[in-house]
Amino acid sequence: MKIQMLVYPGMTPLDLIGPAQAWARLPGAELQYVWKTVGQIPTDAGLSVVATNSFSDTWKEPDILFVPGGEAATFDLLEDRATVDFLAARGEKADWVTSVCTGSLLLGAAGLLTGYQATSHWLMRDELAQFGAIPTAGRWVVDRNRATGGGVTAGIDFGLMLVGLLAGEDRACVTQLMMEYAPSPPFRSGSPEEARPETLAYVRATWAASGEERVRAQIGRAAELAPRPQ
Repeated sequence: MKIQMLVYPGMTPLDLIGPAQAWARLPGAELQYVWKTVGQIPTDAGLSVVATNSFSDTWKEPDILFVPGGEAATFDLLEDRATVDFLAARGEKADWVTSVCTGSLLLGAAGLLTGYQATSHWLMRDELAQFGAIPTAGRWVVDRNRATGGGVTAGIDFGLMLVGLLAGEDRACVTQLMMEYAPSPPFRSGSPEEARPETLAYVRATWAASGEERVRAQIGRAAELAPRPQ
């Protein structure tokens, strides 16, 4: 089971770690953490992950291609042709094309979600339509061999779901128990539907003030360049 996971400066580590922890227990799992160059990759949480492989020395036909999300760095990457072209090439050959959070926008920029239902962080989910995807609410969404997860913590649910699809429910249940994944959040504020109106208003206002217009412009430019199936 060849699992190829993109890592990049400024990504959100939990987007990566949730699925990686679940998939590492798949039978025969081999994981590559891939960036342009091998070495330490800083994340938006102040810690680093290690890229074990560069774009030039990765599997060309992975079983799973995975892309994590993040904030400003992820949106900047939408216009990075080396990364987008790498994802397009690997995604064309991968058995499963997957992401968590805003990683789905990078899949969209690579032309890999056209005509597929997909999800993302709730603030960005509707933007997937610019890449020809069908925005769909959910902690995870599976459409044929495309599997996408919602924001950040959804990566654990998403990762376990894919274990179930690939190795069966029994294996997924064992994995969940070994991870002691029994969420009991201290507050009911993890989605727009649950959050208090004033909390939701604050998050939306903060997002608008922190560069929403710039991000939407970046997404628009990336969408214009994204390949579309003929």
